[in-house]
Amino acid sequence: MRLIPTRFVKDGMYLAQTLNDMNNRVLLQKGVELSQNLVKKIEGNGIYSIYINDEYSDNEIEDIISPRLRNTAIKTIKDTFNHLNKYMNQNNNTIAAKRLKDTGEKNIQSLNKISKEITEEVFDSGNVLINLVDIKSLDNYTYQHSVNVAVLSLILGIEIGLNKNELYDLCIGAMLHDVGKAFIPKEILLKRGMLTAEEFKIIKQHSKKGYDYLKENYELNANIKLIAYQHHEKVDGTGYPNGYKEDKINKLAKIVAITDAYDAMVSDTPYKPAVAPNEALEFIMGSAGRYFDFQMVKLFAKKVIPYPVGSMVKLSNGEIGVVEEIQSEFPLRPKVKVVKQRAVTVEMKTVDLMKEKNVVIEELIYEVPNVNVPRKMGEKNSFKSVIE
Repeated sequence: MRLIPTRFVKDGMYLAQTLNDMNNRVLLQKGVELSQNLVKKIEGNGIYSIYINDEYSDNEIEDIISPRLRNTAIKTIKDTFNHLNKYMNQNNNTIAAKRLKDTGEKNIQSLNKISKEITEEVFDSGNVLINLVDIKSLDNYTYQHSVNVAVLSLILGIEIGLNKNELYDLCIGAMLHDVGKAFIPKEILLKRGMLTAEEFKIIKQHSKKGYDYLKENYELNANIKLIAYQHHEKVDGTGYPNGYKEDKINKLAKIVAITDAYDAMVSDTPYKPAVAPNEALEFIMGSAGRYFDFQMVKLFAKKVIPYPVGSMVKLSNGEIGVVEEIQSEFPLRPKVKVVKQRAVTVEMKTVDLMKEKNVVIEELIYEVPNVNVPRKMGEKNSFKSVIE
């Protein structure tokens, strides 16, 4: 299977991964044959990238955690945000506020339990690589993003050598890193398109508001609260809310800063369309030592597959192919099935880029370019807004 923007979907392609709506109900089952009417239904639910199978790619990619656990975590984070909205509106009603506070504590307890389950699943997976982009709907983006950031953070945390207790804190902190967005007006949070300078100023308040809320209401480890507070700090001191540099930034918050930015870039968000994994990784690597911790970025780059199996790519010799097999130590030199399009047929041959030293991957594409197609995903996008 391969990930493509919905605007590239053609009739006769097959959905390779089940899609859920904003209430986590099944929207379309894996295996359904796609049509333009179904594409409109998908886009109507705020989903603009999907996994498909077609004549070029029919492989399977397994998620790092089980679908049951991912869905449970998404629902619990959503319940936590919804509870917080109700709690803020009941501060003048002492009885209602206490009842809602009790509910909030139960949600936090549930997240604590879920964080341990996620940590154990990721830890037991061994030397796992990041080759799957989680599909998100715009309406549920914050909740789905929070779970994915937790999973990515654990992968990096294990690579760094964190102990189990640190990993537990990292996971729940990552799931709660955006809790302050519950204090941001929804018309700003879910605005489609670029934010104004004033709107962005309001968005930036979420890290401090989230930290204050967790500090005042729950007995949580300091690391967890600092993740919410510092995940937008940058090692050169240009981040927020305090402009901290290097050692003043919590270690776990530095991890979440990297994974938060990466997942935001490879996802369709209310602010901008997704970019390809290789482009997001190039940006993260280019920002090492400036925005992100240099050593952490080096380790993160080892875990991300820039061209996942099933991706359609253009080679430097002009040929088009599909990534067939990844060399774990050399992810930029995979085996590629080269597509040879004839008048009425498509033929393929395998090219091993470990042997073809003079050939490299130039870019990720989404269809055989026999016609003038729209720009590739991510072109002309600004990464700047993602990490600020």
